[in-house]
Amino acid sequence: MAGLSGYGDLVEILGSVDPMQVRHRLESVKLLDRNGGNVGEPEHHAYLFAEAVSRPEVSAPERLRVFATAITATDGRDRGRPSSWSSAVDHLAADVTGLGERPRLFVLAAGNTDDIAAWNNYPASLDTSLIQDPGQAWNALTVGAFTEKTDMSPADAAVYDVVAEAGTLSPRTTTSLSWDSAWPLKPDIVCEGGNVAKNSLGATGMESLDLLTTNSAPLTELFTTLNATSSASALCARMAAELMADYPALRSETIRALIVHSAQWTDPMRDQYLGTMSPSHAQCAAMVRNCGWGVPDLARARWSAGNSLTLIVEGELQPYWKHPDGGYRSKDMDLHTLPWPAEELEALGETPVELWITLSYFVEPNPSARGGASKFHYPSHRLRFDVKRSLDRSTEAFVARLNAAAEAPEDDGFGPPSDQNWLLGTRHRHRGSLHQDVWKGTAAELAKRNVIGVYPGPGWWRTRHALRNFNRLARYSLVVSIRTPKSDVDLYTPIENQIKVPVAIRV
Repeated sequence: MAGLSGYGDLVEILGSVDPMQVRHRLESVKLLDRNGGNVGEPEHHAYLFAEAVSRPEVSAPERLRVFATAITATDGRDRGRPSSWSSAVDHLAADVTGLGERPRLFVLAAGNTDDIAAWNNYPASLDTSLIQDPGQAWNALTVGAFTEKTDMSPADAAVYDVVAEAGTLSPRTTTSLSWDSAWPLKPDIVCEGGNVAKNSLGATGMESLDLLTTNSAPLTELFTTLNATSSASALCARMAAELMADYPALRSETIRALIVHSAQWTDPMRDQYLGTMSPSHAQCAAMVRNCGWGVPDLARARWSAGNSLTLIVEGELQPYWKHPDGGYRSKDMDLHTLPWPAEELEALGETPVELWITLSYFVEPNPSARGGASKFHYPSHRLRFDVKRSLDRSTEAFVARLNAAAEAPEDDGFGPPSDQNWLLGTRHRHRGSLHQDVWKGTAAELAKRNVIGVYPGPGWWRTRHALRNFNRLARYSLVVSIRTPKSDVDLYTPIENQIKVPVAIRV
């Protein structure tokens, strides 16, 4: 994992003559078995994980970090429900002990499927190969595995066929398809995890279909191979570190949002899970539970192009307050007026465009025991987003609609159904603490959708009055982009003079 976190897949690196600059360093904490003395009891996982986080922070407290681990439980028994281990991850990510002063970014492997019988039954086996603890952590970036590796040696290729086609999920990965629908949409993304091969005798692993990396015993061998979500999480951690080196002032919540925002499904993924027909919101949600939001792209996360521009907002609001009449209610809503080049969009008329929105924030896990069993009372707060639409005749009407949604009772629907232009819609996208959705329509329609609202949903900060957290502030990161298929469309130049204008309105 160290080699992949530092350099990436060495097959690509060793095949290039270009110089390589590494701007991040590696720290490592290892749990030793002490000749079998540490048997790894499940009740110790949360404590040991917290200790592993604290050791490097004590040695260099001011250093920016992304924490990555490929250690998981060996089964999917939690089925999306919070465990003591995943709750510890959420607690550390939100920096509950430090009152949110130093949030942390965690990259977790989704967990592996090493069962040869499951490989033989691929891809049907993906439906029941469940993400493993602590991959269900709300605040973490959970990474599954896909593969582009289909090349074997001529001798192997004469005997074996690859199990997964290029661009599809790795047979070694896990999914959350059979979780209760109220739990977070996991994995968040997928990265390269290698492939397996099969013949008439069954499936088998093969080094040529793995990733090449550094050996932990270099005096014996310089290189070795790695695969599955272990390699995928290492590659994601490297991407996060590179983004932190590029933008050291960005929050951990923002780095997480940028990585997910940059991801796209491959064409084979779309063909396998969505087909050629217009998919329903539920089908798209099932796609995310299998493939996350796809494969992240560092270049797309780093900058905007002329025909694809991205805006980043790092905000803060107070979700709840105590009303003078003694009741506890929702308080703040942020409206972000987007400086879209309306004239240019209207001039494009029927040109298809996409509006991508990602909202990332960290929740504080419920300190009570019942938080592990309740899908509504685990998070300290929820935040949601929505976009002004043509039926909202004014900004005031849009605000009134969001006010009603913020006071809606708890249910699995998370508000009224949204229009069909969204991939997920309001009934599916607001799971966990990272929400993304894509609106597809024409440029002329998008020109009228220029206001995004971020507003609170239910959480225990509001309902557990004795803890007096109802006046706490909540940070969030909002990443918004518009993308057009035409490379000759210049959206960036018209917006350049507008982005200096303040865009946030507190309601």
